[in-house]
Amino acid sequence: MRVPQLDLQAQYAPLREEIEQAVLRVLSSQRFILGEQAEALEREVALYTGARHAVACASGSDALLLALMALDVGPGDEVITSPFTFFSTAGSIHRLGAKPVFVDIEPETFNINPKRIAARINSRTRAILPVHLYGRVAHMEEIAAMAGNCQIPLIEDAAQALGASQGGRKAGTFGAMGCYSFYPTKNLGAAGSGGMVVTSDDRLAGRLRRLRAHGSERRYHHNEVGINSILDEIQAAVLRVKLKRLDSWNAARREHAAFYDRALRGAVRTPQPGAEGSHIYHRYTIRAADRDALRRWLGERGVETAVYYPVPLHLQKCFAYLGHSAGDFPQAEAAAREVLSLPMYPELTPQGREYVASLVQEWAAERAKAAAPAATR
Repeated sequence: MRVPQLDLQAQYAPLREEIEQAVLRVLSSQRFILGEQAEALEREVALYTGARHAVACASGSDALLLALMALDVGPGDEVITSPFTFFSTAGSIHRLGAKPVFVDIEPETFNINPKRIAARINSRTRAILPVHLYGRVAHMEEIAAMAGNCQIPLIEDAAQALGASQGGRKAGTFGAMGCYSFYPTKNLGAAGSGGMVVTSDDRLAGRLRRLRAHGSERRYHHNEVGINSILDEIQAAVLRVKLKRLDSWNAARREHAAFYDRALRGAVRTPQPGAEGSHIYHRYTIRAADRDALRRWLGERGVETAVYYPVPLHLQKCFAYLGHSAGDFPQAEAAAREVLSLPMYPELTPQGREYVASLVQEWAAERAKAAAPAATR
């Protein structure tokens, strides 16, 4: 049996006609940039998240960059974030000449440890940038309270968490701005690249709209230097079709995760779900001491897995100038050695997830059997 880590074709099949009609309407209009589809998507995402404004852009990476630019982050500034995340989180900070300041993660959630943030705050701290990794909301109430007390702006990297919530608030709405990605593999994925920044600050929203269009409010008149980061109309049209299904898709992911939680108990460390609604399982990520062996075992038997992320950011060559070395952030380093993402997508069949779970249990049993003689010697 073959079980892919993600199956976008299974998602597309029942939506094919509706998506193709939406795309054809854009083609017929011949308006591809800053049109009614992107404007409608912005209104719908703002309504969905509860934010006052949503500003579409070309990618999740650009969403982070634009949010930082809107706060005038630049050389000499520091931004606190996690060392265990996708590269663009820290890469966006670096691109503006600022310094990424890493804080280790919690082993249970894979997210930044709020109890370690205060020690990293100083007069150069310009923003705090937590990540909701794998679709699990970080401890935002605690982090937001800390940021507010210190009068430091809070930007959420919610690229993997659109639809997750905590305390009745959607991920991305706890701080000054929240950033989403519409990369095709996300829970809400485009037919290409796309991103969004949400905010309830009118001034920030206006500046984000300028910055994504080369700093221009009126064509050919530029009050500041921005970037070119526009969500095209075809992507917006596709996303509007899919947005209506997002909650049901996330519910299906939670159902699969609940099955994995039960079926894998005692075999590997399963992810912590958190409070109701706080995890949308963009990835179902387990931990195993011999992760690479388990991955090979599953791959040989037709189960596709992935490792997000094998090298923490503080050990990346491009960030060597920060002066970090192995051991500086032990929880992030341990996670990088142990994490393995199992197949997870709404259309995953009961037979598929049962097959995956049975193989993981079989592997764990074989490993325990091999260790048993050594333990009795």
